Amino acid sequence: MQRFEMNENDKLLIEKGLEVLKNNFDDGIYNHTVGCAIRCKNGNVYTGVNCDGIHGSCAEYITIGTAISAGERDFDTIVAVHDKHLNCVIPPCGNCRQMLFEYCPNIKVIVNDENGKLIKVEAKDLLPFAWQSVIC
Repeated sequence: MQRFEMNENDKLLIEKGLEVLKNNFDDGIYNHTVGCAIRCKNGNVYTGVNCDGIHGSCAEYITIGTAISAGERDFDTIVAVHDKHLNCVIPPCGNCRQMLFEYCPNIKVIVNDENGKLIKVEAKDLLPFAWQSVIC
């Protein structure tokens, strides 16, 4: 698994995710408890929060859907955040890993490594042996 170093733009991406979460956090209701920010290869940044419920949607889904709805297709880096988590960064769940693998397998995902250091890895490396659609 290749690891990529963090840069200032990545730190700003974390801040954008925390900002959207702060502006939408539902204390006590817990509908919006995770923020997310995605940076496109053209530099545009989109944010979102999770929408909880019986069939809720993760912040990563909401955020990438917002970017796609705006016409974006080329993604650089994504991060999910919560201010109480280690380095404020939350790793994507299994569903999000599969979605990222299918939509943009080379997108960089900001995560904490085994020592608690922030790094970036490609989405395809977060889901070894991922399900892939194949035509027989």
